[in-house]
Amino acid sequence: MRLEGELRRKAGCPMGDALEGDFRKAMRTLASPVSIVSTAHDNCRFGMTATAVCSLSMQPPTLLVCVNQSTSLHHPLLSAGRFCINILHADQDELARTFGRKGIEDRFASGNWTLDDRGVPFIADAQANVFCTVDESYGHRTHSIVVGAVYRATMRDAVHPLLYQDGRYTVGLAEGVDWVIPIGH
Repeated sequence: MRLEGELRRKAGCPMGDALEGDFRKAMRTLASPVSIVSTAHDNCRFGMTATAVCSLSMQPPTLLVCVNQSTSLHHPLLSAGRFCINILHADQDELARTFGRKGIEDRFASGNWTLDDRGVPFIADAQANVFCTVDESYGHRTHSIVVGAVYRATMRDAVHPLLYQDGRYTVGLAEGVDWVIPIGH
């Protein structure tokens, strides 16, 4: 199956509407933690909601984030060379929605934002903050895969993350909770 897809890609064949639809449905079954990726460049702050973030290595600590090249964050993130992955707490779904919408003048008017000693904006009360420098980036079609070298990480004591699954925000399992409850739309 992988070889078939690789051959179609090399031949320049489009994915096809049916396969694209099936892929989209399959990806909606993944529950992903919700983050806001933030950076500052040329005295301006930039950020976007992201679910395509994952740990890459513990030695040295690195992670990766996938960023659409058409977003307002893309160029500033690569130019600044520093960013923060703000992993959101279950009560920060409105903040995720704000940073996921287009056309909002000042997204940073929402949330408890501050700057680290390198000038990177971060959410002071996020579930966790992972501060990185851009180690490498790779273009892949519409997105860039950015590898971040971690220089600092902070987190809340209690773990209760905001998740995204099946097109909506949900809450993760908190201590003493053994089910997931959908929240808002």
